[in-house]
Amino acid sequence: MEEEKENIQFELTDELLTQVEVLVEENEDRELQRLLRNFHYADIAEILDELNLEQAIYVIKLLDSETTSDILMELDEDNREKVLKNLTAQEIAEEVEELDTDDAADIIAELPEERQQAVIARIEDEEHKEEIKELLSYEEDTAGGLMAKELVKVYETWTVAGCLRRIRGQAKEVKRVHSIYVVTKEEKLIGRLSLKDLVVAKNDQKIADIYISNVDYVYDHQDAEEIAKVMAKYDLEAIPVVDDNKTLLGRITIDDIVDVLKEEAEKDYQMAAGITGDVDSDDSILQLTRARLPWLFLGLIGGIGAFVIMEGFKGLFTGEAIILFFFTPLIAAMAGNVGVQSSAIIVQGLANDDVKGSINSRLLKEMLLAALNGFILALFLFIFVWIFEREINTALAISVSLVAVIIVAGLIGTFVPLFLNKRGIDPAIATGPFITTSNDILGILLYFWIAKLILGI
Repeated sequence: MEEEKENIQFELTDELLTQVEVLVEENEDRELQRLLRNFHYADIAEILDELNLEQAIYVIKLLDSETTSDILMELDEDNREKVLKNLTAQEIAEEVEELDTDDAADIIAELPEERQQAVIARIEDEEHKEEIKELLSYEEDTAGGLMAKELVKVYETWTVAGCLRRIRGQAKEVKRVHSIYVVTKEEKLIGRLSLKDLVVAKNDQKIADIYISNVDYVYDHQDAEEIAKVMAKYDLEAIPVVDDNKTLLGRITIDDIVDVLKEEAEKDYQMAAGITGDVDSDDSILQLTRARLPWLFLGLIGGIGAFVIMEGFKGLFTGEAIILFFFTPLIAAMAGNVGVQSSAIIVQGLANDDVKGSINSRLLKEMLLAALNGFILALFLFIFVWIFEREINTALAISVSLVAVIIVAGLIGTFVPLFLNKRGIDPAIATGPFITTSNDILGILLYFWIAKLILGI
C-alpha cells in the first residue's frame, strides 16, 4: 500500500535560501528548475523576496512565463516594481499574456505610462489586449478596476446540448468556474444557471426554461468597499459586473476582494497609528518622515495646549492641592484611552456596516457605558487617594473629574467617527492621535475646572 504524503506547509529556511543562492551563483539551471518545480508559485515568490534583485531576475528569466506570471503577482509590491524595471517590454508582455485580464491590468498599471504603451503594443492576443485596455480605463478602486473579463456565460436562446458544448470551450479560459451567467442576445445579464439544473435537463430544452432569474450583481462604477460588503453579506465567491444598461462586463472573485480588504485594513491601521499615506518599512527616511510628521506635529500642538491650560490653573498647585499636579498624567491617559476605545468600536462597526440607528442613540449608549466604567474606576481611585492623602475633598475632586473626563471622552470618541463618516471622510482617522490629543486637552481642562470648583480654590 502506497504511503500517503504528509501535508506540510512550506517554510522558508536558511538552508533552502542558501541552496537557491548557490545554484544561481553557479548557473546550475537544470538543478534550480528541478528544485523549484516542487514549490507552489506563491512559495517561489517568498523565496525571491529574500534574494537580491540580480538573483531574483535570474530566476524569473529562467522559469517559463506560465509560472513566472503568477510569481510576479505574489511578489512584494516594491520587489515587483524593481523586477519589472529590469525586464524588457517584450518580456513583460509575455508575462501578462499568461495572466487573467484583471491581474494583467494590475501589472501594467504599475508601469510608467510610456512603458504601459510599449508593453500593450507587444501583446499578440488582440482580444486579450483590448480587454486589458478596457480594464485600465477604470479607476483602480471601482468594480471595473477589479473585475476580470474571463467568465462563463450562456445565451437564453441556446439549447442545453449546445450550451454544454460551448461551456467546455469557455471554461478552458477560466481558472475557476464559480457561476454560469445567462444573457440575452444583447449581452444583458438576466440570471444564472445552476449546474445541477443543466445536467438533469433534457438536451432539447432551452436555457430560457431552466435559468434562475435571481442573481446578485454590481455596477462597474461602484466602489470596491461597497462590493466587499455585498459579497460578505451574501457569502459570494464571485459576483458579475454590469454597466448602467445591465450589459455583462466581467466578474469579481473573492481573491480580489480579499486584497481590497487587506489594503483597507493596512491603511486604517496606519491612520490609527498616526501615519498618513501608503508607506512601509522599506520606504526612504524622507517618505516615512512625510507620513509621520503631520500627526506628530498635531501631538506637539496638543502638548502646547495642555501647557497653556495648566498655566491657567497654576494657582491650584499650592499647598495641599499640589497633589492634583501628580494625577494629571493619569487623567490625560484615561481620556485618551477611553476615546480611542470608543472610536475603534465605531470605526469597526462602520467598516462592517453594523452601525445602525441614529447618532443620538449611539451617544446615549456610550454615555451610559462610560458613566458605568467611570464610576467603577473613580470609586477605586477615591479610596486610593483618601488612604494616601487623608483628604476627602481632594479624593472627591480627582474622582469626580475622572468620571466626567471618561464620559466626555467616550462621547467624543463616538461622535467624531460618525460625523466624519457622514461627511464622506474615512472615520479611521478618528482612532489615532486626533482623538488622543483632543481628549488629552479636554480632559486636563475638565480635571482642573472641576477640581477648582470642588476645592473652592
